[in-house]
Amino acid sequence: MVTVKWLEDKSFLAKNGKSKQLEDSFSFLQGMNFPIYCFGIQSLEEDTSFEGISCIIEEEQSILDAVLLSQWEDRMLKDCFKYDVTTSEIKVVTGKMKFLCQLNEGQITDHLLKSEGNTLLELDPFVFDCVKHQEELLFCLANSKKAKSELIPSASVPDSAVLVIINVTPIEYGHVYLVPCASNRLYRFLDARSTEIITRLAAEINNQSFRIFYNCYIPNCSGVYFEACYFPHPLPVEFRPAGTLFGASGRRGIHICSIIDYPIKTLSFQTTQNLKILAAAISEICFQLEEKNIQYNLMISDSGKKIFLFLQKTCAASHAISAWECGGYLLFRNRYQFDEVTEDAMVNRLSSFSLDDNNFEAVKQLCCSIASKFDV
Repeated sequence: MVTVKWLEDKSFLAKNGKSKQLEDSFSFLQGMNFPIYCFGIQSLEEDTSFEGISCIIEEEQSILDAVLLSQWEDRMLKDCFKYDVTTSEIKVVTGKMKFLCQLNEGQITDHLLKSEGNTLLELDPFVFDCVKHQEELLFCLANSKKAKSELIPSASVPDSAVLVIINVTPIEYGHVYLVPCASNRLYRFLDARSTEIITRLAAEINNQSFRIFYNCYIPNCSGVYFEACYFPHPLPVEFRPAGTLFGASGRRGIHICSIIDYPIKTLSFQTTQNLKILAAAISEICFQLEEKNIQYNLMISDSGKKIFLFLQKTCAASHAISAWECGGYLLFRNRYQFDEVTEDAMVNRLSSFSLDDNNFEAVKQLCCSIASKFDV
């Protein structure tokens, strides 16, 4: 069970002092204190299931969910965002896929990358220097050696933390950047630790509307980061049928499925057993994909129990599509194009980025091989 202790943990602060690298790279954090949510070790015990991470019934709000939403809404009241995303118009495109489209005219800024035909919104890559104000950093995530998770209301940013930062041009409610830092530096690649702590975030938020995204190839990116926000309804890819590729026979409980009849090649990974093992398997798979120069995106849903892997053909990173677009949520800046969009157009767009059949078969074999190493 998640518990909250409002305290100034002096021992925590002493063990997690800032280094010179942090001072150089994150100078705006110097002398500043922020809320720190510390994950307990209880949820990482070898045979702990997801049900053991948080004994919160579905109708109750978790502490971490309340912290994220209250901090984000506080920044809304302080006018930290460039526009009110709640006023953006959203519609379901007619057809079996039920693609979701958003008209977001507020996103027309210098921070946008224009796509071909100027039709769809493509956000510019996150660069840490874009954080100009203390208010943009909501709180931090960190691991602790205590059994249960706890919230420290005010502390300096610890070493090996994940920074939770608002996206000032949000695509949905609660849109934030999740920026892992190792030894007080930005991650240069996706590793098991960052994947684990991000998945734990989804599990402890325990909100079915919450989804986390990761885009593999982003031009001019200063380091690894994730994005997360709340969607009122499941994304279209979550409704598609799936065929089982790998069903765990051991106690780890990792299951791999191939999404059927979807325009971009997609695999899903699911577990009800061990969060750490799932994160480690995904991390190894992503490492191998990057070694093979295969572009991909991730979407974490279902309170961390399910991870979607979207596979793109290798192309210029500036033409890669976002993870939420892979999931079937598309943004438009033009009213006419928003009104006229069709399912065929969306299917063609996603298909044009999808990995080909032969390489997809190779990726499926790779994923099953890696998963089998963890299925003991």
